[in-house]
Amino acid sequence: MAGGITETGELYSPYVGLVYMFNLIVGTGALTMPKAFAQAGWAVSLALISFLAFMSYMTTTFVIEAMAAANAQLCWKRREQEEVQDSDSTSDYSDDDVRGRSEPEMRPILSVQRTGGGHVDHFDIVERVEMGQMASMFFNKVGVNMFYICMVVYLYGDLAIYAAAVPISLMEVACGNHSCSAGSVKYDDTDLCWGPVTRKDAYKVFLSIFTVMLGPFVFFDAQKTKYLQILTSLMRWIAFTMMIILALIRIGKGRGEGHPRMAQISGVPNLFGVCVYSFMCQHSLPSLVTPISDKRHVGTLVVCDYVLILGFYGLLSFTAIFCFDSSLLHDMYTLNFTDNCDVLDIPALRYFLGLFPVFTISTNFPIIAVTLRNNWKTLFHRDGGTYPWVVDRIVFPLITLVPPIIVAFCTHNLESLVGITGAYAGTGIQYVIPALLVYYGRRHLVPMLGTDEVNKHRSPFRHTFWVWFVVVWATFCLMFVTANIILEDTKK
Repeated sequence: MAGGITETGELYSPYVGLVYMFNLIVGTGALTMPKAFAQAGWAVSLALISFLAFMSYMTTTFVIEAMAAANAQLCWKRREQEEVQDSDSTSDYSDDDVRGRSEPEMRPILSVQRTGGGHVDHFDIVERVEMGQMASMFFNKVGVNMFYICMVVYLYGDLAIYAAAVPISLMEVACGNHSCSAGSVKYDDTDLCWGPVTRKDAYKVFLSIFTVMLGPFVFFDAQKTKYLQILTSLMRWIAFTMMIILALIRIGKGRGEGHPRMAQISGVPNLFGVCVYSFMCQHSLPSLVTPISDKRHVGTLVVCDYVLILGFYGLLSFTAIFCFDSSLLHDMYTLNFTDNCDVLDIPALRYFLGLFPVFTISTNFPIIAVTLRNNWKTLFHRDGGTYPWVVDRIVFPLITLVPPIIVAFCTHNLESLVGITGAYAGTGIQYVIPALLVYYGRRHLVPMLGTDEVNKHRSPFRHTFWVWFVVVWATFCLMFVTANIILEDTKK
Protein backbone atom coordinates (compact mmCIF):
# COMPACT_ATOMS: atom_id res chain seq x y z
CA MET A 1 0.00 0.00 0.00
CA ALA A 2 1.68 3.18 -1.18
CA GLY A 3 2.36 5.60 1.62
CA GLY A 4 1.15 3.11 4.22
CA ILE A 5 2.64 2.69 7.66
CA THR A 6 4.41 -0.49 6.65
CA GLU A 7 5.85 0.86 3.41
CA THR A 8 9.50 -0.15 3.28
CA GLY A 9 10.75 2.19 0.59
CA GLU A 10 13.61 1.63 -1.83
CA LEU A 11 16.09 -0.99 -0.63
CA TYR A 12 19.77 -0.16 -0.12
CA SER A 13 22.92 -2.03 0.87
CA PRO A 14 24.04 -2.54 4.50
CA TYR A 15 26.90 -0.08 4.01
CA VAL A 16 24.52 2.63 2.81
CA GLY A 17 22.45 1.90 5.91
CA LEU A 18 25.57 2.39 8.02
CA VAL A 19 26.16 5.80 6.43
CA TYR A 20 22.51 6.81 6.90
CA MET A 21 22.62 5.89 10.59
CA PHE A 22 25.93 7.72 11.02
CA ASN A 23 24.48 10.86 9.42
CA LEU A 24 21.31 10.65 11.51
CA ILE A 25 23.12 10.36 14.84
CA VAL A 26 25.88 12.89 14.13
CA GLY A 27 23.73 15.97 13.70
CA THR A 28 23.94 19.57 14.81
CA GLY A 29 23.57 18.42 18.43
CA ALA A 30 27.27 17.55 18.29
CA LEU A 31 28.02 21.28 18.14
CA THR A 32 26.90 21.67 21.78
CA MET A 33 29.21 18.93 23.07
CA PRO A 34 32.56 20.81 23.28
CA LYS A 35 31.34 23.29 25.90
CA ALA A 36 29.74 20.47 27.90
CA PHE A 37 33.06 18.56 27.75
CA ALA A 38 34.96 21.60 29.00
CA GLN A 39 32.60 22.09 31.94
CA ALA A 40 32.64 18.46 33.08
CA GLY A 41 36.36 17.79 32.55
CA TRP A 42 38.00 15.65 29.90
CA ALA A 43 38.36 12.44 31.96
CA VAL A 44 34.79 12.49 33.27
CA SER A 45 33.50 13.38 29.80
CA LEU A 46 35.35 10.54 28.11
CA ALA A 47 34.15 8.00 30.68
CA LEU A 48 30.54 9.17 30.61
CA ILE A 49 30.22 9.48 26.85
CA SER A 50 31.69 5.97 26.43
CA PHE A 51 29.21 4.52 28.90
CA LEU A 52 26.27 6.39 27.34
CA ALA A 53 27.33 5.16 23.90
CA PHE A 54 27.27 1.60 25.25
CA MET A 55 23.81 2.13 26.78
CA SER A 56 22.49 3.64 23.56
CA TYR A 57 23.90 0.72 21.57
CA MET A 58 22.15 -1.70 23.91
CA THR A 59 18.76 -0.04 23.47
CA THR A 60 19.33 0.13 19.70
CA THR A 61 19.60 -3.66 19.69
CA PHE A 62 16.40 -3.74 21.77
CA VAL A 63 14.53 -1.74 19.13
CA ILE A 64 15.78 -3.97 16.31
CA GLU A 65 14.64 -7.07 18.23
CA ALA A 66 11.25 -5.44 18.89
CA MET A 67 10.94 -4.64 15.16
CA ALA A 68 11.51 -8.31 14.33
CA ALA A 69 8.97 -9.31 16.98
CA ALA A 70 6.42 -6.87 15.54
CA ASN A 71 6.98 -8.30 12.05
CA ALA A 72 6.45 -11.81 13.42
CA GLN A 73 3.20 -10.77 15.08
CA LEU A 74 1.93 -9.11 11.90
CA CYS A 75 2.86 -12.22 9.91
CA TRP A 76 1.12 -14.48 12.43
CA LYS A 77 -2.08 -12.41 12.33
CA ARG A 78 -2.02 -12.33 8.55
CA ARG A 79 -1.72 -16.12 8.43
CA GLU A 80 -4.54 -16.44 10.95
CA GLN A 81 -6.79 -14.28 8.77
CA GLU A 82 -5.90 -16.30 5.66
CA GLU A 83 -6.79 -19.52 7.44
CA VAL A 84 -10.13 -18.10 8.56
CA GLN A 85 -10.87 -17.11 4.98
CA ASP A 86 -9.86 -20.59 3.79
CA SER A 87 -12.16 -22.13 6.37
CA ASP A 88 -15.05 -19.92 5.25
CA SER A 89 -14.47 -20.93 1.64
CA THR A 90 -14.86 -24.63 2.57
CA SER A 91 -18.20 -24.26 4.34
CA ASP A 92 -19.91 -26.25 1.56
CA TYR A 93 -17.71 -29.28 2.14
CA SER A 94 -18.13 -32.07 4.66
CA ASP A 95 -17.02 -31.84 8.27
CA ASP A 96 -14.07 -34.10 7.47
CA ASP A 97 -12.99 -31.73 4.71
CA VAL A 98 -13.29 -28.77 7.04
CA ARG A 99 -11.20 -30.50 9.66
CA GLY A 100 -8.63 -31.29 7.01
CA ARG A 101 -8.49 -27.66 5.96
CA SER A 102 -8.31 -26.47 9.57
CA GLU A 103 -5.19 -28.44 10.41
CA PRO A 104 -2.82 -25.63 9.30
CA GLU A 105 -4.08 -23.55 12.25
CA MET A 106 -2.05 -25.83 14.48
CA ARG A 107 1.10 -25.53 12.40
CA PRO A 108 3.85 -23.12 13.39
CA ILE A 109 4.12 -19.92 11.44
CA LEU A 110 7.37 -21.19 9.88
CA SER A 111 5.21 -23.20 7.51
CA VAL A 112 4.25 -20.04 5.64
CA GLN A 113 5.72 -20.19 2.12
CA ARG A 114 6.63 -17.47 -0.32
CA THR A 115 5.11 -17.55 -3.73
CA GLY A 116 7.41 -19.83 -5.61
CA GLY A 117 8.12 -22.11 -2.66
CA GLY A 118 10.88 -20.20 -0.83
CA HIS A 119 10.98 -20.54 2.95
CA VAL A 120 9.85 -17.53 4.99
CA ASP A 121 11.36 -16.67 8.36
CA HIS A 122 8.67 -14.84 10.27
CA PHE A 123 11.34 -12.78 12.08
CA ASP A 124 12.45 -11.18 8.82
CA ILE A 125 12.16 -7.40 9.08
CA VAL A 126 10.26 -6.83 5.85
CA GLU A 127 7.62 -4.34 7.00
CA ARG A 128 8.38 -0.92 8.42
CA VAL A 129 6.80 -0.82 11.86
CA GLU A 130 7.34 2.54 13.55
CA MET A 131 7.77 2.87 17.31
CA GLY A 132 4.25 4.23 17.69
CA GLN A 133 2.78 1.16 16.02
CA MET A 134 4.97 -1.14 18.13
CA ALA A 135 3.71 0.67 21.23
CA SER A 136 0.11 0.08 20.15
CA MET A 137 0.91 -3.63 19.56
CA PHE A 138 2.76 -4.32 22.82
CA PHE A 139 1.52 -1.72 25.34
CA ASN A 140 -1.87 -1.11 26.93
CA LYS A 141 -3.79 2.12 26.42
CA VAL A 142 -1.96 3.95 29.21
CA GLY A 143 1.40 2.85 27.84
CA VAL A 144 0.53 4.04 24.34
CA ASN A 145 -0.52 7.46 25.64
CA MET A 146 2.67 7.74 27.71
CA PHE A 147 4.71 6.89 24.62
CA TYR A 148 3.13 9.66 22.57
CA ILE A 149 3.46 12.17 25.39
CA CYS A 150 7.18 11.37 25.65
CA MET A 151 7.57 11.67 21.88
CA VAL A 152 5.69 14.99 21.84
CA VAL A 153 7.86 16.46 24.61
CA TYR A 154 11.02 15.35 22.79
CA LEU A 155 9.87 16.89 19.51
CA TYR A 156 8.92 20.13 21.29
CA GLY A 157 12.43 20.28 22.71
CA ASP A 158 13.87 19.65 19.26
CA LEU A 159 11.84 22.50 17.76
CA ALA A 160 12.80 24.89 20.56
CA ILE A 161 16.49 24.09 20.02
CA TYR A 162 16.18 24.62 16.28
CA ALA A 163 14.16 27.82 16.72
CA ALA A 164 16.91 29.25 18.94
CA ALA A 165 19.96 27.98 17.04
CA VAL A 166 19.11 29.65 13.71
CA PRO A 167 18.55 33.19 15.10
CA ILE A 168 21.69 32.89 17.25
CA SER A 169 23.80 32.10 14.21
CA LEU A 170 22.20 34.92 12.20
CA MET A 171 22.72 37.32 15.11
CA GLU A 172 26.41 36.46 15.36
CA VAL A 173 26.92 37.00 11.64
CA ALA A 174 24.79 40.13 11.32
CA CYS A 175 26.09 41.90 14.40
CA GLY A 176 29.51 42.23 12.78
CA ASN A 177 31.47 40.50 15.52
CA HIS A 178 33.86 38.95 13.02
CA SER A 179 36.83 41.20 13.64
CA CYS A 180 40.13 39.46 14.22
CA SER A 181 40.07 40.39 17.90
CA ALA A 182 36.58 39.09 18.56
CA GLY A 183 37.71 35.61 19.53
CA SER A 184 39.08 36.87 22.85
CA VAL A 185 35.84 38.64 23.76
CA LYS A 186 32.78 37.15 25.44
CA TYR A 187 29.80 39.18 24.25
CA ASP A 188 26.79 39.98 26.39
CA ASP A 189 23.17 40.14 25.24
CA THR A 190 23.01 43.83 26.20
CA ASP A 191 25.92 44.77 23.91
CA LEU A 192 24.93 46.85 20.90
CA CYS A 193 24.55 45.10 17.59
CA TRP A 194 23.77 47.95 15.19
CA GLY A 195 22.74 51.45 16.23
CA PRO A 196 20.58 51.33 19.38
CA VAL A 197 19.62 47.69 18.74
CA THR A 198 21.16 45.25 21.22
CA ARG A 199 22.23 41.72 20.44
CA LYS A 200 19.20 40.41 22.33
CA ASP A 201 16.88 42.58 20.23
CA ALA A 202 18.57 41.39 17.05
CA TYR A 203 18.06 37.79 18.16
CA LYS A 204 14.33 38.42 18.61
CA VAL A 205 14.11 40.08 15.20
CA PHE A 206 15.72 37.08 13.51
CA LEU A 207 13.53 34.70 15.52
CA SER A 208 10.46 36.57 14.29
CA ILE A 209 11.67 36.32 10.69
CA PHE A 210 12.41 32.62 11.19
CA THR A 211 8.87 32.07 12.53
CA VAL A 212 7.22 33.93 9.67
CA MET A 213 9.23 32.14 6.99
CA LEU A 214 9.15 28.56 8.31
CA GLY A 215 6.04 28.60 10.51
CA PRO A 216 3.56 28.27 7.60
CA PHE A 217 5.08 24.90 6.67
CA VAL A 218 3.49 23.47 9.82
CA PHE A 219 0.06 24.02 8.25
CA PHE A 220 0.93 21.83 5.26
CA ASP A 221 2.69 18.54 4.58
CA ALA A 222 6.40 19.19 4.08
CA GLN A 223 8.78 16.48 2.93
CA LYS A 224 12.55 16.57 2.65
CA THR A 225 13.77 15.67 -0.82
CA LYS A 226 16.62 13.29 -1.52
CA TYR A 227 18.76 16.03 -3.07
CA LEU A 228 18.17 18.35 -0.12
CA GLN A 229 19.34 15.55 2.19
CA ILE A 230 22.48 15.07 0.13
CA LEU A 231 23.21 18.79 0.11
CA THR A 232 22.74 19.29 3.85
CA SER A 233 24.78 16.15 4.65
CA LEU A 234 27.60 17.38 2.42
CA MET A 235 27.60 20.79 4.10
CA ARG A 236 27.59 19.20 7.54
CA TRP A 237 30.62 17.04 6.82
CA ILE A 238 32.55 19.86 5.23
CA ALA A 239 31.91 21.99 8.31
CA PHE A 240 32.78 19.26 10.86
CA THR A 241 35.96 18.25 9.02
CA MET A 242 37.02 21.86 8.67
CA MET A 243 36.62 22.56 12.41
CA ILE A 244 38.57 19.46 13.45
CA ILE A 245 41.45 20.17 11.04
CA LEU A 246 41.66 23.86 12.00
CA ALA A 247 41.73 23.01 15.71
CA LEU A 248 44.42 20.35 15.17
CA ILE A 249 46.55 22.79 13.18
CA ARG A 250 46.35 25.38 15.93
CA ILE A 251 47.17 22.84 18.64
CA GLY A 252 50.02 21.45 16.53
CA LYS A 253 51.55 24.94 16.30
CA GLY A 254 51.51 25.19 20.11
CA ARG A 255 48.92 27.99 20.10
CA GLY A 256 46.12 26.09 21.82
CA GLU A 257 44.56 28.09 24.67
CA GLY A 258 42.61 25.30 26.31
CA HIS A 259 43.61 23.84 29.68
CA PRO A 260 40.58 21.71 30.59
CA ARG A 261 40.22 20.16 34.01
CA MET A 262 40.27 16.41 34.44
CA ALA A 263 36.99 16.32 36.34
CA GLN A 264 34.32 18.80 37.43
CA ILE A 265 31.21 17.11 38.81
CA SER A 266 29.01 20.20 38.53
CA GLY A 267 29.12 19.91 34.74
CA VAL A 268 28.06 16.26 34.63
CA PRO A 269 24.24 16.73 34.56
CA ASN A 270 24.34 18.93 31.48
CA LEU A 271 26.95 16.70 29.84
CA PHE A 272 24.59 13.78 30.37
CA GLY A 273 21.72 15.61 28.67
CA VAL A 274 23.87 16.67 25.73
CA CYS A 275 25.37 13.20 25.26
CA VAL A 276 22.01 11.46 25.42
CA TYR A 277 20.68 13.85 22.81
CA SER A 278 23.71 13.28 20.60
CA PHE A 279 23.26 9.49 20.49
CA MET A 280 19.58 9.61 19.60
CA CYS A 281 18.50 7.39 16.74
CA GLN A 282 16.08 4.88 18.26
CA HIS A 283 12.93 6.66 17.07
CA SER A 284 14.14 6.51 13.44
CA LEU A 285 15.50 2.95 13.39
CA PRO A 286 12.44 1.41 11.66
CA SER A 287 12.90 3.76 8.70
CA LEU A 288 16.66 3.10 8.60
CA VAL A 289 16.89 -0.65 9.16
CA THR A 290 13.85 -1.95 7.26
CA PRO A 291 15.10 -0.94 3.76
CA ILE A 292 18.49 -2.64 4.27
CA SER A 293 18.59 -5.40 1.66
CA ASP A 294 20.72 -7.88 3.62
CA LYS A 295 20.13 -7.79 7.38
CA ARG A 296 22.25 -10.79 8.34
CA HIS A 297 25.05 -8.58 9.67
CA VAL A 298 22.99 -5.60 10.82
CA GLY A 299 24.22 -6.14 14.40
CA THR A 300 27.85 -5.82 13.31
CA LEU A 301 27.06 -2.67 11.35
CA VAL A 302 25.43 -1.09 14.39
CA VAL A 303 28.53 -1.84 16.48
CA CYS A 304 30.76 -0.25 13.83
CA ASP A 305 28.53 2.80 13.69
CA TYR A 306 28.68 3.40 17.43
CA VAL A 307 32.46 2.92 17.58
CA LEU A 308 32.96 5.38 14.70
CA ILE A 309 30.55 7.92 16.19
CA LEU A 310 32.14 7.71 19.62
CA GLY A 311 35.55 8.30 18.04
CA PHE A 312 34.23 11.22 16.02
CA TYR A 313 32.62 12.90 19.03
CA GLY A 314 35.79 12.44 21.03
CA LEU A 315 37.92 13.94 18.26
CA LEU A 316 35.62 16.94 17.79
CA SER A 317 35.29 17.69 21.51
CA PHE A 318 38.90 17.07 22.55
CA THR A 319 40.33 19.23 19.77
CA ALA A 320 37.88 21.95 20.84
CA ILE A 321 38.67 21.97 24.57
CA PHE A 322 42.42 22.03 23.97
CA CYS A 323 42.24 24.59 21.17
CA PHE A 324 40.02 27.19 22.87
CA ASP A 325 39.87 28.65 26.36
CA SER A 326 37.00 26.89 28.14
CA SER A 327 35.48 30.19 29.24
CA LEU A 328 35.25 31.35 25.61
CA LEU A 329 33.62 28.25 24.16
CA HIS A 330 30.21 29.05 22.67
CA ASP A 331 27.08 26.96 23.08
CA MET A 332 27.21 26.55 19.29
CA TYR A 333 30.79 25.46 18.57
CA THR A 334 30.84 26.88 15.02
CA LEU A 335 30.76 30.38 16.48
CA ASN A 336 34.28 29.94 17.87
CA PHE A 337 35.56 29.93 14.28
CA THR A 338 33.47 32.81 12.98
CA ASP A 339 34.84 35.46 15.33
CA ASN A 340 38.51 34.47 15.61
CA CYS A 341 40.86 35.22 12.73
CA ASP A 342 43.70 33.59 14.62
CA VAL A 343 41.99 30.26 13.92
CA LEU A 344 40.45 31.02 10.53
CA ASP A 345 41.46 34.16 8.62
CA ILE A 346 39.47 33.52 5.42
CA PRO A 347 36.26 35.62 5.64
CA ALA A 348 34.25 33.42 3.25
CA LEU A 349 34.95 30.28 5.30
CA ARG A 350 34.18 32.08 8.55
CA TYR A 351 30.78 33.09 7.22
CA PHE A 352 30.20 29.58 5.89
CA LEU A 353 30.70 28.12 9.37
CA GLY A 354 28.63 30.89 10.92
CA LEU A 355 25.69 30.22 8.61
CA PHE A 356 26.11 26.44 8.55
CA PRO A 357 23.50 25.79 11.30
CA VAL A 358 21.08 28.11 9.50
CA PHE A 359 20.99 26.03 6.33
CA THR A 360 20.95 22.58 7.92
CA ILE A 361 18.54 23.31 10.77
CA SER A 362 16.11 25.32 8.63
CA THR A 363 15.56 22.31 6.37
CA ASN A 364 14.84 20.05 9.37
CA PHE A 365 12.47 22.38 11.24
CA PRO A 366 9.38 21.89 9.00
CA ILE A 367 9.90 18.12 8.91
CA ILE A 368 10.02 17.79 12.70
CA ALA A 369 7.13 20.22 13.10
CA VAL A 370 4.92 18.17 10.78
CA THR A 371 5.96 15.00 12.64
CA LEU A 372 4.95 16.59 15.95
CA ARG A 373 1.64 17.78 14.51
CA ASN A 374 0.86 14.25 13.29
CA ASN A 375 1.76 12.79 16.69
CA TRP A 376 -0.73 15.15 18.31
CA LYS A 377 -3.39 13.98 15.87
CA THR A 378 -2.59 10.33 16.59
CA LEU A 379 -2.65 10.87 20.36
CA PHE A 380 -6.19 12.29 20.33
CA HIS A 381 -7.53 10.18 17.46
CA ARG A 382 -10.52 7.96 18.07
CA ASP A 383 -11.38 5.04 15.81
CA GLY A 384 -13.90 6.05 13.18
CA GLY A 385 -13.72 9.72 14.13
CA THR A 386 -12.57 12.71 12.09
CA TYR A 387 -11.48 16.18 13.12
CA PRO A 388 -13.34 19.34 12.12
CA TRP A 389 -11.48 21.41 9.52
CA VAL A 390 -10.61 24.16 12.02
CA VAL A 391 -9.15 21.68 14.50
CA ASP A 392 -7.26 19.75 11.83
CA ARG A 393 -5.84 22.68 9.88
CA ILE A 394 -5.59 25.44 12.50
CA VAL A 395 -5.59 24.14 16.08
CA PHE A 396 -3.08 21.29 15.71
CA PRO A 397 -0.56 23.37 13.72
CA LEU A 398 -0.82 26.20 16.25
CA ILE A 399 -0.27 24.00 19.31
CA THR A 400 2.72 22.59 17.44
CA LEU A 401 4.33 25.89 16.50
CA VAL A 402 3.54 28.31 19.33
CA PRO A 403 5.12 26.61 22.42
CA PRO A 404 8.66 26.14 21.01
CA ILE A 405 8.66 29.67 19.58
CA ILE A 406 7.67 31.06 23.00
CA VAL A 407 10.47 29.06 24.64
CA ALA A 408 12.95 30.37 22.06
CA PHE A 409 11.80 33.95 22.77
CA CYS A 410 12.30 33.42 26.50
CA THR A 411 15.74 31.82 26.29
CA HIS A 412 18.41 31.11 23.72
CA ASN A 413 20.61 29.09 26.05
CA LEU A 414 21.19 26.13 23.75
CA GLU A 415 23.20 24.27 26.34
CA SER A 416 20.26 24.19 28.76
CA LEU A 417 17.69 23.45 26.05
CA VAL A 418 19.71 20.51 24.74
CA GLY A 419 20.47 19.28 28.26
CA ILE A 420 16.87 19.38 29.51
CA THR A 421 15.43 17.86 26.32
CA GLY A 422 18.01 15.09 26.27
CA ALA A 423 17.86 14.35 29.99
CA TYR A 424 14.08 14.02 30.21
CA ALA A 425 12.32 13.18 26.94
CA GLY A 426 15.53 11.80 25.46
CA THR A 427 15.90 9.39 28.38
CA GLY A 428 12.39 8.08 27.76
CA ILE A 429 12.84 7.57 24.02
CA GLN A 430 16.37 6.23 24.15
CA TYR A 431 16.21 4.07 27.26
CA VAL A 432 12.79 3.40 28.79
CA ILE A 433 10.66 2.88 25.66
CA PRO A 434 13.09 0.49 23.88
CA ALA A 435 13.52 -1.56 27.07
CA LEU A 436 9.75 -1.88 27.57
CA LEU A 437 9.15 -2.59 23.87
CA VAL A 438 11.55 -5.54 23.84
CA TYR A 439 10.28 -6.83 27.19
CA TYR A 440 6.59 -6.84 26.23
CA GLY A 441 7.40 -7.85 22.65
CA ARG A 442 9.00 -11.04 23.96
CA ARG A 443 5.99 -11.73 26.18
CA HIS A 444 3.56 -11.24 23.30
CA LEU A 445 5.35 -13.78 21.13
CA VAL A 446 5.33 -16.66 23.62
CA PRO A 447 1.59 -17.49 23.26
CA MET A 448 1.91 -17.32 19.44
CA LEU A 449 5.17 -19.13 18.75
CA GLY A 450 6.03 -20.86 21.98
CA THR A 451 9.46 -20.78 23.61
CA ASP A 452 11.30 -22.86 21.01
CA GLU A 453 11.35 -20.29 18.20
CA VAL A 454 14.35 -17.92 18.34
CA ASN A 455 14.32 -14.35 17.11
CA LYS A 456 17.33 -14.17 14.80
CA HIS A 457 17.54 -10.42 15.44
CA ARG A 458 17.44 -10.77 19.21
CA SER A 459 19.69 -8.48 21.19
CA PRO A 460 23.04 -9.75 22.52
CA PHE A 461 21.70 -8.47 25.85
CA ARG A 462 18.90 -11.01 25.83
CA HIS A 463 18.67 -11.62 29.58
CA THR A 464 15.86 -9.77 31.36
CA PHE A 465 18.47 -8.35 33.73
CA TRP A 466 19.61 -5.94 31.02
CA VAL A 467 16.07 -4.65 30.46
CA TRP A 468 15.66 -3.76 34.10
CA PHE A 469 19.23 -2.44 34.28
CA VAL A 470 18.32 0.09 31.57
CA VAL A 471 15.11 1.08 33.38
CA VAL A 472 16.92 1.51 36.72
CA TRP A 473 19.70 3.49 35.03
CA ALA A 474 17.16 5.78 33.34
CA THR A 475 15.36 6.34 36.66
CA PHE A 476 18.65 7.19 38.38
CA CYS A 477 19.56 9.64 35.61
CA LEU A 478 16.21 11.43 35.86
CA MET A 479 16.53 11.75 39.64
CA PHE A 480 20.12 12.97 39.34
CA VAL A 481 19.31 15.66 36.77
CA THR A 482 16.18 16.81 38.64
CA ALA A 483 18.10 17.10 41.91
CA ASN A 484 20.79 19.13 40.16
CA ILE A 485 18.22 21.53 38.67
CA ILE A 486 16.64 22.04 42.10
CA LEU A 487 20.03 22.68 43.71
CA GLU A 488 20.99 25.14 40.97
CA ASP A 489 17.73 27.04 41.49
CA THR A 490 18.28 27.29 45.25
CA LYS A 491 21.71 28.84 44.66
CA LYS A 492 20.23 31.71 42.62
